[in-house]
Amino acid sequence: MARKYGTATLTLTVTEAITLNSKDEGQTHTHTINEISDVYRRTMTATTGTDTTIATFSSLFGVGQFVAADMRYIRITNLDDTNYVAIFLKNQNNDEACIKVDAGQSFIICPDLSGGVVDILDGTEDGASDKANLGDLSQIRAQADTNAVDIELYMAMV
Repeated sequence: MARKYGTATLTLTVTEAITLNSKDEGQTHTHTINEISDVYRRTMTATTGTDTTIATFSSLFGVGQFVAADMRYIRITNLDDTNYVAIFLKNQNNDEACIKVDAGQSFIICPDLSGGVVDILDGTEDGASDKANLGDLSQIRAQADTNAVDIELYMAMV
């Protein structure tokens, strides 16, 4: 018999704390995601010159592969204090997007709260992206700028 685990609520809090000219210009936003049954947290090194695959998504679970429909939260943090890392997002149609994550910064992917990373990404060279063409996120890769950087991957799943 398979072991059954409980679920919990993931609470996400984004806070900007700043006072300008003696006026509080900060803001806090809190969001909860219910029924999280699994989290994955890993620190890894992204190198220069070659992409490092950090996660793949499909309908099956495997080593380094996660069920696309189960994803609810993905955060990639650049732990380096100097160099940036490029994050490549690819969908099942081979559309890609690349995001620069500077030293100490994080990039958050907000999957669909009922469908995970299914139908969340489209990309075209000519700027003709359309919500009707959204594809399933199938792969996340990373490549460091001038020196290898450590990155943290944190994901929450139902």
